[in-house]
Order: sequence, then structure tokens, then C-alpha cells
Amino acid sequence: MLRRNVRLRREYLYRKSLEGNERALYEKKRKIREALQEGKPIPAELRNEEAALRRQIDLEDQNTAVPRTHIDDEYAFAAQKDPKIMLTTSRSPSAPLQQFVKELSTVFPNAQRINRGGQVVSEIIDACRSHDYTDVILVHEHRGVPARLTVYHLPFGPTACFSLVNVVSRHEIKDKKALGTIPQAYPHIILNNFSTKLGERTSNILKHLFPVPKPETKRIVSFSNNSDYIEFRHHIYQKRGGPNSVELKEIGPRFDLRLYQIKLGTVDQAEAQTEWVYRPYMNTTKKRKFL
Repeated sequence: MLRRNVRLRREYLYRKSLEGNERALYEKKRKIREALQEGKPIPAELRNEEAALRRQIDLEDQNTAVPRTHIDDEYAFAAQKDPKIMLTTSRSPSAPLQQFVKELSTVFPNAQRINRGGQVVSEIIDACRSHDYTDVILVHEHRGVPARLTVYHLPFGPTACFSLVNVVSRHEIKDKKALGTIPQAYPHIILNNFSTKLGERTSNILKHLFPVPKPETKRIVSFSNNSDYIEFRHHIYQKRGGPNSVELKEIGPRFDLRLYQIKLGTVDQAEAQTEWVYRPYMNTTKKRKFL
């Protein structure tokens, strides 16, 4: 298994190293394609390569015209199998953190919760990778309050780090009878207001934590972006007054996420690059929305 992981990582890094060359070749083809469509002369720097590039353009179709990236490889097999998630905490978790992670295990289908003990995160990642887990979610706390949530996608990333704020767990909601039990059906996912490229990247990471639901499922999970704070809500709906009347009931938990880092790898990969990180000077850009 160790040799297989080393080989797969080498292949992944090799594909990443080829992206620069493929992007440069794509730009050359794009310039020739635009010149032919607009009836303009071929750029002088491409005249020696024109014949070879035009042959490649003629052989391309809609799927091969745009080069693939390592981001395409990360979730290439997501549609072939359901996600399998491992949930754990920081060391020596408090009772509120354990309760919150227990509730998260009911939110994510096919999630399994383990006690962290004295294990290092890299050991947990290796064990989950060898047992075909697709994601690892690690929850940290600060003075007994859940404060950070990290999503590691396996086998080779990405890693998304979020701050946790406004956490309200199910047992903190007073009306226990109105809550009821959490259904085990796969939920529908609502992703709202992720309009930028970074927002699409973030929503792509979040939506692949859930399997494809059945059309008749009455369970809904929503991630709504509001000023770069991602509001998580968990509902079930009922049609009591006919098909035109829908009644929503929140079943918890409830929390807000704020993205502060995306890395192109997992914690055990020292060579992993940082795709995006929230810097201190960005605090002054109040009018600019990143997601």
C-alpha cells in the first residue's frame, strides 16, 4: 500500500508539472483559432508552428479543446461512488466539542466518528487513505467552543480550512419536540450566492461531502454565502396543505463557516502549494467579497 501511494503521488505531481506546458500550447492554439475566425494574419511568432498546430486543432473536439487541470483530477471519480467521511477532533476534546462532532456525524451521510487519542493527523490521513475514505473532517475548539473545521479530501487534496462561528447544536435548542429525529435519507443540497471563481471552488468542495439524493427526499442541507460567511442550515420540509404549500422545519445543528485557506494537497504533503489564503491586510477590503 505504501509503494502504491508513492506511485500515485508521483503520477499526480507529474500531471501537475505538465499544466504549464499544456496551458502555453492552448494559448498558441487559441491565437491561431481566433486569427482564422476573424480573417487576420497569423501572428509572426507562430508562423513556423502553424501547420502542426492547425493539424492538432482539426483533431480536437469539445472535450479536448480546453486543457484539464489537477483540479479536474481531484473529483474525477466523485460520481462513481458515494463519499465516505471520517470525523475526528483535536486532542483532549471537551464535552461540547464531542457533542458537536456527534451531531455532525448525523449531518453527513456515510460518516464515521473516531476518538482522536494520541494519533497524529498524518497517521489518520494515511489510515483513511488506505481504507478508501474520500474525506477527513477535523474539528478544533477554543476554550470549549468549536472554532475551526478542516476538510481533507483524499487521496491528494485539496485541504480547505474554515473558521467556525455562531455554533448552535441540537441539544442547545429548547424546543426538543419540534426538532424530532434526523432522517437517514441523503439530503438535497442548496448552494446559494457562490458567484466568484473562489466561491465555485469552495462550493465544489462542500457539495462533494454529500452523496446524490433520491428525488423524493424531504431533507435539505443549505450553504448560503452572506458577506463571505457561509451559513449552514439543516431542514426537513412537509407539504401539509397540498403541493403548493411547503412547511420548513429546522432540525439542527446550525453554524457559520468562514474560509481562510485552501491548499493543493493534504497535511502529510510538505510540497503542497497554497491555492488561496486570507491575509491580515484583507480585513480592510470590506467592500470586496471573495466568495
